[in-house]
Amino acid sequence: MPEAPGPADAVTPEQAAREQELVERVVASFEGAQDARLRTVLQSLTRHLHAFLREVRLTEDEWNRAIGFLTATGHLTDDKRQEFILLSDVLGASMQTIAMNNVASGNATEATVFGPFFVDDAPRIENGGDIAGGATGQPCWVEGTVTDTSGRPVPGARIEVWEADEDGFYDVQYGDDRTAGRAHLFTDDDGGYRFWAVTPTPYPIPHDGPVGALLAASGRSPMRAAHLHFMVSAPGLRTLVTHIFVRGDELLASDSVFGVKDSLVMDFEEQAAGTPTPDGRAVAGTWSRTRFDVVLAPGTVR
Repeated sequence: MPEAPGPADAVTPEQAAREQELVERVVASFEGAQDARLRTVLQSLTRHLHAFLREVRLTEDEWNRAIGFLTATGHLTDDKRQEFILLSDVLGASMQTIAMNNVASGNATEATVFGPFFVDDAPRIENGGDIAGGATGQPCWVEGTVTDTSGRPVPGARIEVWEADEDGFYDVQYGDDRTAGRAHLFTDDDGGYRFWAVTPTPYPIPHDGPVGALLAASGRSPMRAAHLHFMVSAPGLRTLVTHIFVRGDELLASDSVFGVKDSLVMDFEEQAAGTPTPDGRAVAGTWSRTRFDVVLAPGTVR
């Protein structure tokens, strides 16, 4: 690889002026955008992008490699795998966007990353049903309530849940059109919900593509802390995208997409074989249980 140009502070005044003139021309090119927000975003993006290029003194070879990386990311993205979301996740851009757009609202449950494996039209289950659908893993009883920030129950709230199996794979990663480890249900008249799932386990994000190569080159692990995804929505309230984590998981401090928040770490209490289940279901072997009470902030549904 050719040597990079010298540091930014070694650039001559003449060269700096030439570079700045280009920045100003590109920024000005967007002045005609009729949408004021679009104009603001594109002009700010231009300034920050050029500032980055000038700070690191990007080489033409590095520029070509970056184009190749983004091209490979696009080629790997389809309706079942979103490599661009994965890239956003590992750069912390997803969590930063979520933090800015989900401003703290009293005791409302915190949001976290959406992840690349949500699928529309997951099957409906009734309260007390099983989302596993054949996904392997230790059975786990999940229950809780959905309320607003004033403590009022939210009946009929839609809850989407999805997770990986004990081998760390989501159903869409198997390529055989199975539906497992995902479902949706609705809260009852008291705002309560309950369902069976499998106990979350740690797993690596897909790292066989360009994002995985980026992590490997930078010495970062692709591992995610064990978690169970939730998306909860109800009319007149802010839709919550979040997930809960397993207390004691050694990966909580090094989650590859920066998704862990202390308020979302829950106790998953293992139950001995033969312990009666809340709904009388017969379970062979051990099982676990957890409680997650959701509080929705006021706002509009996304």
